[in-house]
Amino acid sequence: MTIDDLGRFGVWRAYNQFSPEDARELEKSGYGTLWLGASPPGDLSTVEPLLAATETINVATSIVNIWAVPAKDAAESFHRIEARFPGRFLLGIGAGHPEHTGEYRKPYDALIEYLDELDALGVPVRSRAVAALGPRVLKLAAERSAGPLPYFVPSAHTAQARSLLGPDAYIATEHKAVLTDDVRQAHSLADGIVGFYLGLTNYASNLTRLGFTDEELADPDGRVFDAVIAHGTPEQVAAQLTAHLDAGGNHVAVQVLNEDYVPALQTLAPLLHSHG
Repeated sequence: MTIDDLGRFGVWRAYNQFSPEDARELEKSGYGTLWLGASPPGDLSTVEPLLAATETINVATSIVNIWAVPAKDAAESFHRIEARFPGRFLLGIGAGHPEHTGEYRKPYDALIEYLDELDALGVPVRSRAVAALGPRVLKLAAERSAGPLPYFVPSAHTAQARSLLGPDAYIATEHKAVLTDDVRQAHSLADGIVGFYLGLTNYASNLTRLGFTDEELADPDGRVFDAVIAHGTPEQVAAQLTAHLDAGGNHVAVQVLNEDYVPALQTLAPLLHSHG
């Protein structure tokens, strides 16, 4: 596949929470890519049913954890999927978090080794992407893959990444959304999510680099919430999501937290696709 085939907007969800029926509806709504999150297992068995049920939408992983899935297994799954559905699968990989990994060493070195193995195993650079937040891994992702996959970031991060990587790099970022103009309901639907991610060193450090203070990071219901959770009317949510494109991003993977996520995405679709 070429990275431009991802479309401007995709849908992020845990790998085991997409159904073929949902995939068809999201394809009809104009979303370009389904992002399978929450560290899918190496066999990637949930990918093919989604591709088989659709005609044009792509599937990508966000991400395969390099500590949990050997490069050989990831490559075998990639080639199996690519043979059956040429050009519709992107292998997203990443180093995860030290809090969730028993044998955690320098992630930068481990990513280089993993990418070297993928090279040797014939996974094309254009068909893989790398989870990245800080400058060093952002540059690695741009040099050794189709591009970086930032997660849990405001549009200010996208602007910084574009400035760092120059005009040609492809940036596909995730952003969470709650469709409700009731602030209390928005916080209820996103209950615990912001606090959970702020408890992970990688994300907290990244927000610190973006200028958030220790006091703000200690308050998951304050300014950080508004920066990383798009909420409000459909128009307000669409504006916050498209801010990533205005900041220099190429693609936004929308993670809707409403229980009825497909109707919410269908409501958003015309507003997102009308963005100039």
